[in-house]
Amino acid sequence: MAKHSGGKQISLEQLRKKTDIRSLGFSTTEDLQPLQEFIGQKRAVSAISFGLEVESKGYNIFVLGNPGSGRTTYSLERLRSAAAKRAAPDDWVYVYNFDDPGQPLAINLPAGKGKALGAAFDELLEELKISISKAFEKSQYEDAKAQLVKEFQEEVNQLMEEVKAWAAEKEFSLKRTPQGFVNIPLTEEEGENGEKMKREIQQEEFEALSDEDQKSWQKKSEEVSQKTLDTLRKIRDLEKGLKERIVKLEAEICRNAITPYLQDVKEKFGTTEILCSWIDALTEDIIDNFSIFVAAAKDENADIDFTRYTVNVFVCNDPEHGSPVIWETNPTYYNLSGKVEYESRQGYLYTDFRKIVPGAFQKANGGFLVLDAEKVLLNFMSWEALKRVLRTGEANIENLGEQYGAVPVSSLRPQPLPIRLKVVMVGTPYLYALLQYYDPEFLKMFKIKADFDTDMLRTAETEQQMARFIATCLKRENGLPFDASGVAEVIDWSSRISDDQERISTEFNKITEVIVESSAWAKADGASLVTGRHVQKAVEEKKFRSNLIQERIARAYEDGVIRIDTSGEIVGQINGLSVVDLMDYRFGHPSRITANVYMGQEGVVNIEREVKLTGPIHNKGLLILTSYLGRKYAQDMPLSLSARITFEQMYGGIEGDSASSTELYCLLSALSGVPLKQGFAVTGSVDQFGNIQPIGGVNEKIEGFFQYCEHRGLTGEQGVIIPVQNVRHLMLEEKILEAVKDGMFGVFSVKTIDEGIELLTGVSPSTIHRKVKNRLKKWMKEGAKLKKKYKLEAEEDENDGEE
Repeated sequence: MAKHSGGKQISLEQLRKKTDIRSLGFSTTEDLQPLQEFIGQKRAVSAISFGLEVESKGYNIFVLGNPGSGRTTYSLERLRSAAAKRAAPDDWVYVYNFDDPGQPLAINLPAGKGKALGAAFDELLEELKISISKAFEKSQYEDAKAQLVKEFQEEVNQLMEEVKAWAAEKEFSLKRTPQGFVNIPLTEEEGENGEKMKREIQQEEFEALSDEDQKSWQKKSEEVSQKTLDTLRKIRDLEKGLKERIVKLEAEICRNAITPYLQDVKEKFGTTEILCSWIDALTEDIIDNFSIFVAAAKDENADIDFTRYTVNVFVCNDPEHGSPVIWETNPTYYNLSGKVEYESRQGYLYTDFRKIVPGAFQKANGGFLVLDAEKVLLNFMSWEALKRVLRTGEANIENLGEQYGAVPVSSLRPQPLPIRLKVVMVGTPYLYALLQYYDPEFLKMFKIKADFDTDMLRTAETEQQMARFIATCLKRENGLPFDASGVAEVIDWSSRISDDQERISTEFNKITEVIVESSAWAKADGASLVTGRHVQKAVEEKKFRSNLIQERIARAYEDGVIRIDTSGEIVGQINGLSVVDLMDYRFGHPSRITANVYMGQEGVVNIEREVKLTGPIHNKGLLILTSYLGRKYAQDMPLSLSARITFEQMYGGIEGDSASSTELYCLLSALSGVPLKQGFAVTGSVDQFGNIQPIGGVNEKIEGFFQYCEHRGLTGEQGVIIPVQNVRHLMLEEKILEAVKDGMFGVFSVKTIDEGIELLTGVSPSTIHRKVKNRLKKWMKEGAKLKKKYKLEAEEDENDGEE
């Protein structure tokens, strides 16, 4: 590489920090112990640990970080570890409410008892059918019932005889007809033997009586009728009493038949008052409906609904596995809150308490619930449901149709469960900021912020930890062991994706991908160990799968469709560098920036800005550039120029200020008339005082320009100029290091515009500034002369017009 004045050429060692293989201290990853702790996230780990210790309301945890940082995996592992040390929470069941069928009852039992209770009641139902049926088949029941009926009949007969005798005394006869009892007057006459006997008066005989006699008989008849009604009323009371005695008898028989079974259930599960009360209510309902049990025992195919005597085992917990950890990956409203399901029966929708289905709130009750913040916010009403549970401590099961349907639909209203859980929500920093801004309740409910960083400090200790992480990952993925060179290459690559020599990326998802793919390439190569060469192969192949657009742009450069000069010197033209980010892959490519200057008062105009192809940050950089010119050259004279700057053959939007120094170099060249070396590409932003400021994507930018120079042919005069602050971010590809080592390419760092312009022109900065100043002063003077001249000409034309 030829020696250049201005700036500083960066040494080979500074272009890429390499891991010292000897310092790793092992031959293969099989020599390493698996990693137990989570590396690189001390802040987040501390926050989660503290959040798990605080049981007070509102101390839920929001884990924020970029996808792939291990935030979800670590959170789940940490929660499961903490949950295993806690006691399992109660089971919950729903049962039929005998007082209010529309509001099923929720009953809690010790962990593990819920399923046992459900099974016990299923067995109990079958046993009760048999037991009740047998109890009513016994002769004791029939004999006792017959005795009650006999006693009733005797009492009825006695009453009827008494009323008939009393009616006879009143000379009336009582007869039962389909319309009821009728009383007929009696008359006395002599029989054939001369004895007196009574017979019923015929209708014609009664009508032949005088009115006075008829009224007398009618009065007596009314007395007899009233007496008869009184007797019938007594008989009805006796009949009612008979039924009550029979019901009491049946209840006693049924109770004696079922009490041993239900008492056994009580003794086994009746640990709460509500369960005991419900079993008592169930007992009374069975007694009231014992006939359906008898019918079911006689006919197994009888269509009889025994649903109310079963149990809906709603939430079960294993007493041996601690508290639950629920990761709800699809947090819809119903998946969170639970629901009441329906089934269609002959065109009608039907439901009962057995169709109450738990949601994540109920399943995680007494434990932990892990949610993805973005998915919760995307699902209708899920965020509101979550806030309501955290605010009230209760989980209501409500179908949305009841709240938002055009017509309110009647449904079950299950008794809400008391909820006590800790929610761990995983999201990005952007979502966390939005929730803080738009929801005033957010910070009251999520008081613990666990922030996952994107990288960690690169030290000998963290390099060892990364090596152990690789060993752990290989065991989990059943991959080939790495030797020290393979581990070193992964560490170097992780520094590359963190854009810092002194940092290591904590995007473990990306690192795991490279580990797995490196192992796969080693297997394909027939190797028993993964070496640095295999890691490089994995990285290159990963790049190849994603760089189609980069190759198309490079092809346009190679074919001359897009013009880039990499040799010679040109006034007012320079190579700028930009980065294209495709999310899964990013790459740099050069752009030709040109500037034209001429007399005028318009100042510096960016053509892209005029057609609205630039963003606000780029526009800011252009205004800073104008400010620099004013500070540098317009302290003792007005700044009088017109300039046009553009990115040639750039048809998309432009954002960022990383080209502001490049634009300034180009403008200074155009103003001074001193050509710029086209073998250089430049990146870096500039402040109002001419200091160069750091930019992003420095590795991709250098590699993008190098690729084009390599195609055109390396001359030893080519290189890239970067801000000095970006030297620590360099982790360049090996082929660039080789070119630098052979003196065919160079990377230079500058602190100021003066250093950069000297490097680009080979002329001292003072000379450049003098030339620019002189030209601007010349334009100012010529402009003043022209203005004076035009004014005189205008006056002469005016005078000529008056004459």
